[in-house]
Amino acid sequence: MSGAGKRVILDVRHIKREFRMGAETVHALRGVSFSVLSGEFLTIMGASGSGKTTLLNTLGCMDRPTSGEYILDGEQTHSLKRDALSTLRNRKIGFVFQSFNLLARTSALENVELPLLYNSSVSAKERRELAISALDKVGLAHRSDHFPNQLSGGQQQRVAIARALVNDPVMILADEATGNLDTRTSYEIMSLFQELNRHGKTVIFVTHEPDIATFSGRTLKLKDGLLHSDLKNENIANAAKSLAELPIPKDEEV
Repeated sequence: MSGAGKRVILDVRHIKREFRMGAETVHALRGVSFSVLSGEFLTIMGASGSGKTTLLNTLGCMDRPTSGEYILDGEQTHSLKRDALSTLRNRKIGFVFQSFNLLARTSALENVELPLLYNSSVSAKERRELAISALDKVGLAHRSDHFPNQLSGGQQQRVAIARALVNDPVMILADEATGNLDTRTSYEIMSLFQELNRHGKTVIFVTHEPDIATFSGRTLKLKDGLLHSDLKNENIANAAKSLAELPIPKDEEV
């Protein structure tokens, strides 16, 4: 898609992050810069120790860089106090995690409502309506009263995606969101992310799986705390088509 008419959702400028470990200084990020436009589907890849997790924590406003700037939806994050940063994170970012992070004794509907509990301007009635709408977008409105242990792994991840959508964030930040799923279910989830992206949602997807990255429009690769490459994907794979081409499991054969 063309960048014409699109706005910058996030702008990372010369981010460095250093950690002290005893007498040693660990340079997790060494000056990373890039920007993401609204409606982009971006994957971030990198081996263990590449700085991928540190960058993820920065993008999610869960950590501050040692130096450099991170601007999220036009707002400078480095000058925000903790409470303001937490509010920005809750309103602007929808998180999807590898392990789903659903509350076990809480229904799908109640799990999706959780981010809205921190927004006092949303009434209980509105909260329920928004949660049902989010579940409907991921095809699970009919399972709203089910608990996580009554759902498959793929269904649990769909609930987690609905929870990420419920605040209508400016971007979804997914951390290895297919890491606990088999190939078939992974492609189902990626098909859902592609559908959300086609409807204008900005997606940043952290993964170590090259086949998952082929479903995005752009891939950043980190190495030793540096941005090693930033490549546009000219031939984006269709997750729904890839799913249809997978062999049917023997236990599902007629």
